[in-house]
Amino acid sequence: MRQPLQSDLPRPRRRRRVLLWAALISLLLVAQTLLVVLTVRYEASRLQDAADAAASETASELRRQLLQAVQALQRVGPTAQAGELAQLFAQQPALAHLEWRDADRRVLASADAPQGAALFAHLGRTSLEVDADAACTQARRSAAPSFSRSYFVPLAAGTGHEVIDLCMPQRESGRARGPGEGDGGFVVGTFVLARLLEHALPPARGRDYEFSFVEPDGTRLARAGTRRGQGVYLGDRPVDLPGSALQLRVNAVAGSPSLIPNLAVALVLGLSLALFAVVLALARDVRRRAQAEAALAEALAVRQAMEDSLVTGLRARDLNGAITYVNPAFCTMVGFGADELRRTQPPAPPPYWPPERVDEYTQRQLLRLEAGTAARAEAREGFESVFMRKGGERFPVMIYEAPLVDGQGRHTGWMGAVVDLSAQRRIEELSRQQQERLSASARLATVGEMASLLSHELNQPLAAIASYASGSLNLLHEPDAQTHTLLEQALARIAEQAERAGRVIKSVHDFVRRREQQREVIRVDLLLEAVLPLVRLQARKSGAQVAVELPAPPLPMPRVLCDRTMVEQVLLNLTRNGIQAMEANPPDRARVLTLRVRPDDDSRRVELSVLDTGAGIPPEVAERLFTPFFTTRSEGMGLGLSLCRTVVEQHGGALAFGPGPGGAGTAFRFTLAAPETAAMRAAAAPAA
Repeated sequence: MRQPLQSDLPRPRRRRRVLLWAALISLLLVAQTLLVVLTVRYEASRLQDAADAAASETASELRRQLLQAVQALQRVGPTAQAGELAQLFAQQPALAHLEWRDADRRVLASADAPQGAALFAHLGRTSLEVDADAACTQARRSAAPSFSRSYFVPLAAGTGHEVIDLCMPQRESGRARGPGEGDGGFVVGTFVLARLLEHALPPARGRDYEFSFVEPDGTRLARAGTRRGQGVYLGDRPVDLPGSALQLRVNAVAGSPSLIPNLAVALVLGLSLALFAVVLALARDVRRRAQAEAALAEALAVRQAMEDSLVTGLRARDLNGAITYVNPAFCTMVGFGADELRRTQPPAPPPYWPPERVDEYTQRQLLRLEAGTAARAEAREGFESVFMRKGGERFPVMIYEAPLVDGQGRHTGWMGAVVDLSAQRRIEELSRQQQERLSASARLATVGEMASLLSHELNQPLAAIASYASGSLNLLHEPDAQTHTLLEQALARIAEQAERAGRVIKSVHDFVRRREQQREVIRVDLLLEAVLPLVRLQARKSGAQVAVELPAPPLPMPRVLCDRTMVEQVLLNLTRNGIQAMEANPPDRARVLTLRVRPDDDSRRVELSVLDTGAGIPPEVAERLFTPFFTTRSEGMGLGLSLCRTVVEQHGGALAFGPGPGGAGTAFRFTLAAPETAAMRAAAAPAA
């Protein structure tokens, strides 16, 4: 059976199913896409927040360090010792150059950080003091420290530093000059921006971010950090200083987040993919289930159509004998509806059991149900029974049963196929009647062919009777002792010839008389004696001799179980064919017809043979010898041998032919069943 396709489903149902699955898959795709997008956005927001936090933290640290530098510079004067300066430069690694100036901003003294080259060694301070002067001017006005703008200081090696100056008014008597007081000197400290960044950020930050000071237009002034930033997550924070403002930019090393940025997102994506896979598997399972349901529905429809078209009744019974299923053919057969049959529960007998056989059938059903699967082989062979129609009519049935086994291998009941034999019995009866009519016709045809023989055979005793009767009449006129003796002899001859004529007529009458078929046990010699008068009539006309070979004493005479009339017909047909086959023999060849009887080797059959000394059967004739209406004689009907084989096979035997003894003539042999003897029954009892 073919697998039903999706296209086999009704169109509205298929369209609705496709729309439902499309909506489900679309919702899943949208949900998974939104989940991934939100997860990626959350990760990007988290990274951006981290960059902003790093920028704020670093900006605060820079302000703190610069304020500490202001305090440190306030404590150092122009007369500071070398040790104090060294300690100052060690505490402030970003401080590269220190100057003391007078009120006119002329440099009175200066000091460079011990590490690295002097800051203004390559290009003098006078060339780069514009920004410092502006810072000092602002500091004088505000009477507070002030920072200059950043500027670049080139070095001898072609490199340089981006620096910023811190200008503080010189303190007198522990305080700085206030606004409106007289002019004083200044302390100017130059800080390298790169060093400020390096010492302001912790080492862990330097691995994840790039820190830089930038101009408002984005030009980078100085940077710090072990890796370059990707430019994706930027955190800008101003470092507010008195008189100046530096723009701090934090550039994250991490780029745009991947689809699986961390374990949590990977877990979410994995679960989403697993859910999607489960949905696909569920869809596949549902599709297969739908296909299986469609296939099952189609199979059930085909099975129902097959069961409805069957003429054989089907009946299922459980282990208690209750009917669980019947097909329409069984209902039609017995005349009861399926509901009526299913409503009948044990111990009540089924309504189609004849009342006179309920006890017998109940016992048989109990035995078969108790046997279980052990009766499988016997059940398949079938058994004959008799059922009753709803109107009371009895009819023969043949029942074939097999055990019902479920998917777990458990025996749950019996399934039976019931065949109504009524039509078969009618056909068999009609065939038997036709066979009898055919046999009678063949016997009549045989008698017709023997009519001339009968007339010749009857003429002799009738002529003798007439002669003896005339002589007796003449002797009546001579009443002496000798005449009386002759008269007695003549009358005896008349009686003898009359009896002879009666035997001939009785043989023909018994053969032609139509009788019911019946089988009886009879000795074989009696069968031969019944047909020998007619056989000898045919033989005398053809000049042939008839020989009979029977088992010699002390061997018992074999007995057979047969229909006497039918077997006699077989013997007459075979002997007549043998006599006719010898009519063409030359004068020097003997014409002998032999009737032979021999028990079979197993003593259960008896073989009867008819042997002639004719010319034999040609091969081309032997091929069609038993074909109905095939004959080699112009006056024959071609039914004799066909009828003989049918009769022998009906008796359970076989008819065969072959060359006669010594290869001369033809021998026809057939077997008949011998009746069961007491010894045979005793020998068979232990085996049973």
